[in-house]
Amino acid sequence: MSKHPRAGTPATKADLINIPALMAAYYVNEPNPGKEAEQVSFGTSGHRGSALKHSFNEAHILAISQAIVAYREEHGITGPLMLGKDTHALSEAAFITALEVFIANGIEVHIQADLGYTPTPVISHAILTYNQGRSSGLADGVVITPSHNPPQDGGFKYNPPHGGPADSDVTKVIEKYANAILSSDLIGVNVVSFAQAEKSKRVKKIDWISSYVSSLDQVIDMAAIQQANLRVGVDAMGGAGAAYWRAIKEQFHLDLTLFNDHADPSFSFMALDKDGAIRMDCSSADAMASLLALKDKFDLGLGNDPDYDRHGIVTPDGLMNPNHYLAVAIDYLCKHRDWSADKVIGKTLVSSAIIDRVVAGAGRQLLEVPVGFKWFAEGLAAGSLAFAGEESAGASFLDRQGKAWSTDKDGLILCLLALEIQAVTGKSPSEYYRELEAQYGQSSYARIDCRATSEEMAAFADLEANPPTLDSLAGEPVTAVLNRAPGNQAGFGGIKVTTENGWFAVRPSGTEPVYKIYAESLRGPEHLAAIQAQAQQLLSGWLKA
Repeated sequence: MSKHPRAGTPATKADLINIPALMAAYYVNEPNPGKEAEQVSFGTSGHRGSALKHSFNEAHILAISQAIVAYREEHGITGPLMLGKDTHALSEAAFITALEVFIANGIEVHIQADLGYTPTPVISHAILTYNQGRSSGLADGVVITPSHNPPQDGGFKYNPPHGGPADSDVTKVIEKYANAILSSDLIGVNVVSFAQAEKSKRVKKIDWISSYVSSLDQVIDMAAIQQANLRVGVDAMGGAGAAYWRAIKEQFHLDLTLFNDHADPSFSFMALDKDGAIRMDCSSADAMASLLALKDKFDLGLGNDPDYDRHGIVTPDGLMNPNHYLAVAIDYLCKHRDWSADKVIGKTLVSSAIIDRVVAGAGRQLLEVPVGFKWFAEGLAAGSLAFAGEESAGASFLDRQGKAWSTDKDGLILCLLALEIQAVTGKSPSEYYRELEAQYGQSSYARIDCRATSEEMAAFADLEANPPTLDSLAGEPVTAVLNRAPGNQAGFGGIKVTTENGWFAVRPSGTEPVYKIYAESLRGPEHLAAIQAQAQQLLSGWLKA
């Protein structure tokens, strides 16, 4: 896909969505349960859609919330439900709807004390904190967010008692229940008014900001950051964690300048992403253009998406590639945490091969899984995984005592870790990465998104089930053609082809008619281009065979 001519430039009034029309659509538009595009569908990050497209409306949230009630009852989950929301416009409406259903069904619900916003990792941390030492009456949670998606989108995620994203065994059940409720005109949904719900004794208003921020020194060396006196710029992207950054600045007395720290559901302060859309993606140089323009004023710049499960790290060299920062974080943590030798490092199979080399150099075992943080949640909760990360700028890791901190992606601690790395080593994360490259090789990595016909999308099922044989890739012998992730033998919807110094992987998008080609070379940009060219040529045949 070609880059939009206005990518990286400020959004104009013409780019903004009509918020009143969007909110009216949430309540007025009725989804058609017979249309697949208007049904409840849980992808890698919960159910997502837009009220304007009849895919994220009040009926969907009523049905999903009641389905979660049924799931809890079936599995004996009797503790409180932690309910959070981000700053997307539809999150406000869906929060009200969900609370009305959960309270009507007799569930104790914990929410932010001021009815404010709550980052995804804070909900995970709150679930783990509540469940610590308990064997019954366990808590779970819901985060209402479409993550970095455009302003017109909504999202709804369920986190079971392990605190992380629900796996497909869970979401398939919830999805099935919810669609049955939709098809029956919402028969069986219990609901009270918001006024009744808010006044209910079953609603517990918690100051999650104070509890999360005051615990940060358990996972990050905040004392080292304080002593370093770093100049820090933070683009809060109008997200759920803006108040958390203000509290961090105040509690730890940091020289920290906040930008875009107010909620604006149109996200009018954003620069346009590569495709010309408003998208709050802190791993995109186009979306982060405003902070990048100020990079020389700070020792480090940091950014997060609206629900704060992603991180963006800006050094004087520019915005770091997420793969590069994951490699730096892993190497640093393995050297500066007293984690036992049996703690494993997790990555998604489309993350950089430099990570493999860093993990091997640290004498650690690598767990390679499909895309989706759900694959890491139980390992982090059990403490067997020390670090888990994915190429799309999401990660979490154990605290300084080797215990679970969050089992969902935590953009706040990954940003703070960048400050710790610079404070302790005296090197920016990008300088640190150059040293890793000198030791392990130089990575050239890219992803290509390709528009696909319905026939091509359907062909992926056969491609995964019957992976082709291949002798060579870009001049090197093929070492493996994978249709299962090495770490857990789970399918990922496509295939991965590897050689000694390069690889490519292809998988279909779960939300649009697009397939994604990930590729990397440890021999340079020309070798990467050769891998990409051969991959595209092969796929044009494989998907039409």
